[in-house]
Amino acid sequence: MRARPPPPRSKATVTVLSGTGGKLWLRLRRFDEADLEKLRSIPGRVWNSDTSYWEIPHTPEAIAAIRDRFPKADFRFDADGDPAPEPRSAAVTRGDLPREQPAQPRPLPPGWDEVIEEATHGMVLRGFSPKTRKVYRSHMRRFARHCGAGPVEVEADRVADYLRYLAEEQAVSRSYHSQALSALRYLFIRVLRRPMVVEQIPRPKRRRTLPHVLSLDEVRRLLAACRSPFERALVMVFYSTGVRVSELVRMRRSDLDPDRGMARVREGKGAKDRYTLLSDRAVVAIDEHLRYCDSDTEWVFPGAREGRPITTRSVQKTIGRLGERAGIRKKVTPHVLRHTFATHLLEAGTDIRFIQQLLGHSSTRTTEIYTHVSQRQLARIRNPLDDLGN
Repeated sequence: MRARPPPPRSKATVTVLSGTGGKLWLRLRRFDEADLEKLRSIPGRVWNSDTSYWEIPHTPEAIAAIRDRFPKADFRFDADGDPAPEPRSAAVTRGDLPREQPAQPRPLPPGWDEVIEEATHGMVLRGFSPKTRKVYRSHMRRFARHCGAGPVEVEADRVADYLRYLAEEQAVSRSYHSQALSALRYLFIRVLRRPMVVEQIPRPKRRRTLPHVLSLDEVRRLLAACRSPFERALVMVFYSTGVRVSELVRMRRSDLDPDRGMARVREGKGAKDRYTLLSDRAVVAIDEHLRYCDSDTEWVFPGAREGRPITTRSVQKTIGRLGERAGIRKKVTPHVLRHTFATHLLEAGTDIRFIQQLLGHSSTRTTEIYTHVSQRQLARIRNPLDDLGN
């Protein structure tokens, strides 16, 4: 049996501040998966996504647990051992402050709360995903606050003015503009039964942009920049399977089929299941990563909260940090690794219909975008400048 390698020396920095309501605020930086496991073992710890701090009960036991797991932790308390003032003390740098709570939005005009609630119930019955329901509700609230009128008082010119405001004054992207229109079309057609308000409003022309793709050398540099089994497994799963970030965070151990070299994607985009590739090297990386996780967890990438998977935002931040650490000038995201997976398969001669199935695209028209960034055919063309000689 192979001896288990010693864990790498931790470079994590821990700052502990006083909080409100009998809580401590703990910030963990430059940490690896082993440091995160130490923090997870502290009883009562809860991640607060609004402040980007861990909240821990302010008790002697909790302080002793922090000192035991992180001997170099920076406790910012006064000489008497009492908590320092709120974290706006001069002793605390700006980067250590929790984020300010956003101002409370002004209330919606009368009648909108009931209408948006009815719209939410309808989206649940129609099987809209939680993310779609959240986005549509946000668009409805923004429109209601902008127009300042009740639902039955809104006419087509107000909807057109709002969409024009988004495009010209807010300079939103075309996809955001189209998404806002989809939410308002659902609201007025399905909920308010007033299709004439939105039926004449055109949808913005979709902008066709080419995806960013990493080269093989850049993928190697990205893997070389990984400092923990968690980071290495994350990159290998993305590049080996081509899954979306929302699909990766929901991936369970039971979805992996190493014998067949495949992984099952549960309820991908459009609530569709599919199978995709899974490299043997990715399986080895996953096994190494799971050695540092709880043995009874069902998730391939468990999160900070017990029984929950990792968040999409944590994954995005990790991949972005790895791209910067590897010195890659392109912006590296989980979706860039998905584009890279598809493009490299196409350059290796894989039929585009198979790539469509692996990515979960409904039509090959979506997959055909990778033909514009593939070098398979372009590499055969000789540049005329090279024919000039010296």
